[in-house]
Amino acid sequence: MAFALELVGERWVPLILRELMFGPRRFSELRRGLPAISANVLTQRLESLEANGILLRRRLPPPASAQVYELTPWGYESEDALAALGRWAVRSPLHDPRLPLSGASLMMSFRTMIDPARAAGMEARVGFEIGPDPFSTRLHDGRLEVARAEPDRPDFTMRSPEARNIAAAVYAGEPLQRLEQAGLVQVEGDRSLAERFVTLFPLPPKVG
Repeated sequence: MAFALELVGERWVPLILRELMFGPRRFSELRRGLPAISANVLTQRLESLEANGILLRRRLPPPASAQVYELTPWGYESEDALAALGRWAVRSPLHDPRLPLSGASLMMSFRTMIDPARAAGMEARVGFEIGPDPFSTRLHDGRLEVARAEPDRPDFTMRSPEARNIAAAVYAGEPLQRLEQAGLVQVEGDRSLAERFVTLFPLPPKVG
């Protein structure tokens, strides 16, 4: 456990892993998802993660020809550990659900908090467009598969400039219709399925 924390416990490292969990990212994209981190600190953390075999750098083929950072297969295995920590920490009365979220943070939250019993028997393809970031998800066998990609024929799509607007429907019980009327969320497609989808992620009770 102590060695694991040496590898991924340094400040910002779990959040960098979270941002990379659904596919490779450019340096500028990582900065956008983690606006409070400085360029120097991000560079240091990326170099450390690369040296430890948790991520790698590669160059995209033309016409992009951009350098991206991507988790190694072993790096992707860290999701279970991060999810377990997330489930544990959210029970603290000090957890503040109003803090800003990136799109990757919301997707990671969904994968962590989904209730397999509530999702039993549901099959759905759901698209998310959160700011400039698209996500394609598939609900299947009580699990949510997520890819950072344009949705392909989704049953419904949720669009919002900020992830916390969608989180308000999922975790705070804010009605989707009210969020739409306020211009914070847009739902396109099967509305009844969308209304059911936002109920699949109950938060555990707070301690003490």
